[in-house]
Amino acid sequence: MKAIIINNYGGTEVIETSNDSQKPAVKAGQVLVEVHAASLNRIDSAIRAGYLHQMMPLSFPSVLGGDFAGIVAEVGEGVINVKTGDEVYGYAGAFLGGSGSLAEYTSASVDKVSKKPRSIDMAAAASLPLAGASAIQAIEEHIKLRKGQKILIHGGSGGIGSLAIQLAKLHEAYVAASVSTSNIKLAKQLGADEVIDYKTNDFTSIIKGYDAVLVGAAEELNNSYKVVKKGGILVSMVGNVDENLAKEYGITAITQMTQTSTSQLKRLSELVESGKLKPLIDKTFTLNNAREAFEYFEQKHPRGKVVIKIK
Repeated sequence: MKAIIINNYGGTEVIETSNDSQKPAVKAGQVLVEVHAASLNRIDSAIRAGYLHQMMPLSFPSVLGGDFAGIVAEVGEGVINVKTGDEVYGYAGAFLGGSGSLAEYTSASVDKVSKKPRSIDMAAAASLPLAGASAIQAIEEHIKLRKGQKILIHGGSGGIGSLAIQLAKLHEAYVAASVSTSNIKLAKQLGADEVIDYKTNDFTSIIKGYDAVLVGAAEELNNSYKVVKKGGILVSMVGNVDENLAKEYGITAITQMTQTSTSQLKRLSELVESGKLKPLIDKTFTLNNAREAFEYFEQKHPRGKVVIKIK
């Protein structure tokens, strides 16, 4: 089996292509999936670099990747919600019971898998699991965004931000998004009511008294407390919140560690099938070019997701 592996922590130089990796065994409560496409997330880079080794230690060699879309090849004992031959998508990160998605086959816990949206292809489906679950968890589960509320979304052109803007507009909220100069038009196309160029403007001088802020850009976290009204909520995707600052401003602050679930994936599928949510892919690579994919992902600040096609 071909797979993208690492044998130690480090930068992109530690990424290797293995042509003889062992196909994962399927345990009870798992599915084996023939992977057609996978996508990259910030946590993939953080895990590879060893930043999370104390919390999420790897056994080497370790297959990289989490997001995937493909076809069920085998089901483990107790699996009833999907069957062999089903087109599925989900999350197979090695630290969450999976075997890594950057491979011809991956095993994943069935509670992190769902049937893929029929209206999109494998590459688009593979772009969705972690970013989509993150947007749903933040907007619908933590913030519980309602009609007429105001939300600021930092990193509005990224994988999570591009979906969060669309989701917030579905809830009929007023959406402000901070992006770089080159992404202003994109943010407006996604539905943002107001777009702030963070390279030329200080958002704290423009945004005041918002109900919520979703922080997807680390450099914006500390100043974001200032723009949330008392009783509002801040959700951080990029670092631990400061409880003292939250108390000072009278807001709720949450550090979100997304745990992709079947229920979130089903919700995503409903939104995609109805045409209310559209995946955004910046660039696709092949499995043989996985190292280049990581380099592009980490250096270029993609619009939406970077996808690796396997089949």
